[in-house]
Amino acid sequence: MAEDRRLRAVVALAQAVAAAHTPRESWRAAALGARDALAGSFAALSVWERDLGRLRVLVNAGERAPEEEEFPESETYPVNRFPEITEFLHERWAGGGEPEAWVETVDGPATPGHGYRHQRVAALRRRRRGCCVVAPIVLHGRAWGELYVARPLGAPVFGRDDADFATVLASVVAAGIAQTERLEEVRRLAFTDPLTGLANRRAVDIRLDEVLERHRADGSVVSLVVCDLNGLKQVNDTHGHAVGDRLLERFGSVLSLCGAMLPGALAARLGGDEFCLVTVGPAADEVVRVADELCVRAGELELGEGVACGVASTGDPIGQVRSSRRLFRLADAAQYRAKAARSPKPVVAGRDGTVLRLADAPPRPPHERRAFRGARPEDAQEPWSEP
Repeated sequence: MAEDRRLRAVVALAQAVAAAHTPRESWRAAALGARDALAGSFAALSVWERDLGRLRVLVNAGERAPEEEEFPESETYPVNRFPEITEFLHERWAGGGEPEAWVETVDGPATPGHGYRHQRVAALRRRRRGCCVVAPIVLHGRAWGELYVARPLGAPVFGRDDADFATVLASVVAAGIAQTERLEEVRRLAFTDPLTGLANRRAVDIRLDEVLERHRADGSVVSLVVCDLNGLKQVNDTHGHAVGDRLLERFGSVLSLCGAMLPGALAARLGGDEFCLVTVGPAADEVVRVADELCVRAGELELGEGVACGVASTGDPIGQVRSSRRLFRLADAAQYRAKAARSPKPVVAGRDGTVLRLADAPPRPPHERRAFRGARPEDAQEPWSEP
């Protein structure tokens, strides 16, 4: 009967982790599934950050102590304080061993072969837990982190069978984490520009739909900054496309840096030499200030000829914005105006009357729009007006 129960618990854990859509969902499902399988009251999942020499807690699930957050932002422990995972990796695996869980109690270790770890024991006492079982999580042949399950004071202490079962559960968790990581990589590739690492047009469209829904619900200010990198063709023709790609990457870094000045901004490459920033929350003046900073920094790049920048914000008098298409037309028209006028500063829809007329005029054929991009400043008054 006990074997049947544990088999069902393993299947339930595998199904719960496989059904997760995000890393956080996967971590929480893994912790809760392991807690239930081991009849615990609390479980945590931690990752070993080798470069920083620490264990970082990803999730605390179940009956948490007052100071424990479900998804902590900064709960970390130096590995030298909890060295079992590194000792196991370097000492036991080298001799052909396998991952093995161990048990700690408020009175010290309950599993032969493991030394006394006063930090874990102190943590058990502080949080009024009687015992815990700790299982290394192994991913791609390397120690990835640990699974931790605890029981309250007065509950039966975990035994050797529980530790062995925890080892099995940790392997199921590892398989689920590997699957989640693969899915995340697929998602990342689907929404990321491969050259610059910024978001791509697909990600921008989704983000704009989300933030405009919020704008309609509570009036949050939504802004779109559209940029066209000047001089890219000349760089490609003169120095080659590899140098042009480096210019795109460098401007992408500048855009990312400036985007970080606006909380929650999404920095993206729309394609070719066109980039954008999407923000929700910051006032229009703040967005324009950052766009101005972006123009200055782009002008300081070694290659290229700066950037033409257009801004459209619901915080300015641009009329109703019912769709992302409308906001794009406004920002695009402002950017074309900046391009034609060779403006060193961003052009802002709602603060330049010509932009609204450009956005609302019937679009011209692509070859005429391309001609507009090279127009003289004095020709930039009505580039999209009907003849």
